[in-house]
Amino acid sequence: MSNRIFDELLYLAVENGASDIVVKSDKPGFLRLHGNLEPVEMPPIDGEVVLQFVEDQLPHNFRENWEMDGQVDFAYFLDEAGRFRVNAFLQRGTVSIVFRHIKSDVPNFSDLGLDQGPLLQFGQEKNGIVLVCGATGSGKSTTLACMLNWINHNLDRHIVTLEDPIEYNFVDEKSVFNQREIGIDAPSFPKALKAVLRQNPDIILIGEMRDRETFETALSAAETGHLVLSTLHAANTLQAITRLFEYFPPDQHAQVQRKLSECLKGIVVQKLLPKLESKGRVPCQEVLVVDGVVSNAIKDGQFDSIKGILDASSDNGSRSFNRELYRLIKEGLISKADGLKHSGNAQALEMNLKGIFLSDTNRILGTS
Repeated sequence: MSNRIFDELLYLAVENGASDIVVKSDKPGFLRLHGNLEPVEMPPIDGEVVLQFVEDQLPHNFRENWEMDGQVDFAYFLDEAGRFRVNAFLQRGTVSIVFRHIKSDVPNFSDLGLDQGPLLQFGQEKNGIVLVCGATGSGKSTTLACMLNWINHNLDRHIVTLEDPIEYNFVDEKSVFNQREIGIDAPSFPKALKAVLRQNPDIILIGEMRDRETFETALSAAETGHLVLSTLHAANTLQAITRLFEYFPPDQHAQVQRKLSECLKGIVVQKLLPKLESKGRVPCQEVLVVDGVVSNAIKDGQFDSIKGILDASSDNGSRSFNRELYRLIKEGLISKADGLKHSGNAQALEMNLKGIFLSDTNRILGTS
């Protein structure tokens, strides 16, 4: 009985293209459609029914985590709808669940409207670290899946993924995939990380750069000739870089700066913005391609200079959010209001839209 309620809700979500389904005890379900949370016209779902669903579907080896932590991640499969990532958690003594639909078809760059130039450049690196950043629900995992999909069809690589849970299922083409789900294929992230370097990978996907141990393993892997792809919660490139240093005491920052300057290949920070005059969302990406100038800035701890590098015109593929917002507005893909709302420097974007750019301002002020 409890499964039927959830299955019908999940089928409805898939039919309408919802990315997430939110269930709170004694409330109707909610669907996230094009970024907005919409209530479903249905009776409230009894709290006992929500709890019973979790207890029925939870893999046996996850039960201890659920009982001890009051939260747990697992996967749920539904015929003709596919897989869902499930996060169940307690709130004020009752159970809530968030489902994320995991699409079976791995997307490509054109499907999502992504600029493939810098992403292809990152995917062809022989070693180093590439981070895809943004808020929850900004499409970080999907962008990485696009990169891996291109690699799979074009390069011979052994790719090992460490995920919690697995988001996309890859079928081997030119590359060979080994996808390890934490809690099922490996007992924990730390143990999976310790083993991954002995599994002869060319590329390692780490679902999330979550702590110091994960970052240190990524650095070690990059230094020994592996390409590491991962995600990080950060609102912009500068925040992404500085957040990595929060894992270490100040007396170790100089050493980490040196290692990161040698290993970091690029950072992509992504937002999803409402399409102008149509349903759906448009990706907006800030991109930092690490060249000699950026590497030296990281090594010397001159992180504030990176913002200027992003704002300046660049031939290496780097660009700031404002430069991308300007393009999206000019091409009629997003509204000016949404562009200004999501800009970290709305005043500068407003000037850009009037035809005034940093280089013009420098000439007006008589600076170089």
